[in-house]
Amino acid sequence: MSVPMSSPSNTAAGVTARLPAPPVCSHNEWDPLEEVVVGRLEGATFPSRHPIVTCNVPTWAGRLQGLVAGLPYPRALVEPALEELDRFIVLLRSLGVTVRRPDPVEHRRRHATPDWSSRGFANSCPRDSLLVIGDEIIETPMAWPCRYYEAFSYRALIKDYFRRGARWTAAPKPQLTDDLFDDDYRIPRAGGPVRYLTTEFEPVFDAADFVRAGRDLFAQRSNVTNRMGIEWLRRHLGPGHRIHEIESRCRTPMHIDTTFLPLAPGKVLVNPEYVDVDRLPAVLDGWDVLIAPEPDPLPDRLLKITSLCGKWLSMNVLVVDGHRVIAERHHTGMLRALERWGFDPVPCDLMHYAPFGGSFHCATLDVRRRGALESYFP
Repeated sequence: MSVPMSSPSNTAAGVTARLPAPPVCSHNEWDPLEEVVVGRLEGATFPSRHPIVTCNVPTWAGRLQGLVAGLPYPRALVEPALEELDRFIVLLRSLGVTVRRPDPVEHRRRHATPDWSSRGFANSCPRDSLLVIGDEIIETPMAWPCRYYEAFSYRALIKDYFRRGARWTAAPKPQLTDDLFDDDYRIPRAGGPVRYLTTEFEPVFDAADFVRAGRDLFAQRSNVTNRMGIEWLRRHLGPGHRIHEIESRCRTPMHIDTTFLPLAPGKVLVNPEYVDVDRLPAVLDGWDVLIAPEPDPLPDRLLKITSLCGKWLSMNVLVVDGHRVIAERHHTGMLRALERWGFDPVPCDLMHYAPFGGSFHCATLDVRRRGALESYFP
């Protein structure tokens, strides 16, 4: 007589056994958010002077950056940002989201390789140095000397996830020699062809130049992500995933989440200044292309001159569950647009985070979202 094999759903007591939730599981930007890593501001330092920093700020700001490089961020910038960050974390926890934090770091300490040395910057944006694809955490090969060891501040968290079953990969550490950077690079004139500071010397990319939609990812070639970096990730992920490139018209492209951001199956938010909607990848045919409204002007002059990310941080929203979307309270145009598009906006303050590299999407890394790997495109 044959005996049926036992299974998790066929126990002696007749009760369905539940396997523990995987520690890391996130396939897209909209499934219900269960656990997130939120960055820190402690120890933040103006980064050492380097073309990768100055190419992404106005010329006058680049000159100023050379004067303040290696100095800690002033309290006038840190304190209001910390207050907003604390309230944001309280909001996430009130929505049932587990929040974890990296180790604090003194970023003024100098680090070096045989070819160069630099001081640090901050670990305010985990979305840049770490990429979560399913159950895998990937440390990215960043083109910033000041951020070369930034992922180390997350190592305690990563090791904990690894011990509990997550996969952990580190992309090849780049050399960051002069060969990676174009000596003749100049910020393009408005309306001129887009140029990039980084060459194809070696693979480099920031995780924030990728957004996920199940088996499909969308990527942006930028000043910190080259095509070798995109190709490295494509080969690493293999045939189970596809990567589609979004063309950006930004003169200083860096990070796709102020250019193109999927909010739900069939809905993608795009920046009308940076994206020609007629040149989006064909796989998006049939999706609703949501045109971001013009951002509300910043009320604080200090923010206008210290933001690293430009005015389109209004797009840097965090989707909680496919319906609720955390967005900046100041950007009322975006809040109203989200309502028109069928979302439930959750206003929150994080405007003073801009000098440290971002807003809600940048400041977080969604480690676990409740949902399975799916294909949303033919």
